[in-house]
Amino acid sequence: MKLTKFHLSLLLLSALACFSSGNALADLADTIERIKPSIVVVGTYKKTNSPQFVLRGTGFVISNGNLVATNAHVVPEAGDPDAPVLVIQARNASGETQIRRAVLVNRDRNHDLAVLRIEGTALPALKLRSSATVREGQLIAFTGFPIGGALGFSPVTHRGMVSSITPIALPGANAGQLNEKVIRRIKTGTFNIFQLDATAYPGNSGSPVFDQESGEVIGVINMVFIKGTKESALSQPSGITYAIPANYLLEGIPLQ
Repeated sequence: MKLTKFHLSLLLLSALACFSSGNALADLADTIERIKPSIVVVGTYKKTNSPQFVLRGTGFVISNGNLVATNAHVVPEAGDPDAPVLVIQARNASGETQIRRAVLVNRDRNHDLAVLRIEGTALPALKLRSSATVREGQLIAFTGFPIGGALGFSPVTHRGMVSSITPIALPGANAGQLNEKVIRRIKTGTFNIFQLDATAYPGNSGSPVFDQESGEVIGVINMVFIKGTKESALSQPSGITYAIPANYLLEGIPLQ
């Protein structure tokens, strides 16, 4: 078959698309390599318990390397002095696992964000980017510990895009859909969140959402709705993941 200019153009476009896709994946691989040392497990520890360490969610290192960001709901409420202590599990430069005690220094319940201070030498920190620059369709990834560490305490990365920037509290179709949480949200004021087309899992709470190319954090994984059947897709959305914009985290970082 004789190749026309049209066929040659199609072949060239196809080759360019493959080249661009390959470059994008290579860039993401490099970004993940930079991101992983900053990802930590947030949990509780007590020597006499079995298991001694219990995962509660994901965190990531920010600021001066001694602060960790996560979700507020990941951090247990203060209670019995005999309760397990709050800790993070990280890896040092040689890859060895280490457990460090953590102290809550700021909790923002309205945006479900928390900042912890950890003991020991500083860890590699991630850079936060203003959420005002985020656009729908932007390629993102997030790294954390899905399914409560059932896959092991090695960071796992998922990729996708920002599918929508939408208010966190939407008006119900009728009064019966209003509950205490929605009413409280309406009273305190709604704010925009990122809806992602990538699916997170329990254990991903607190995972950083970052730009695939730069690695800058634009949000924090927060709410995940996972249902297994097509029939529940309308009444109980399937695979919808939400992230809190990083701006609210920037506002809550304590002074050095």
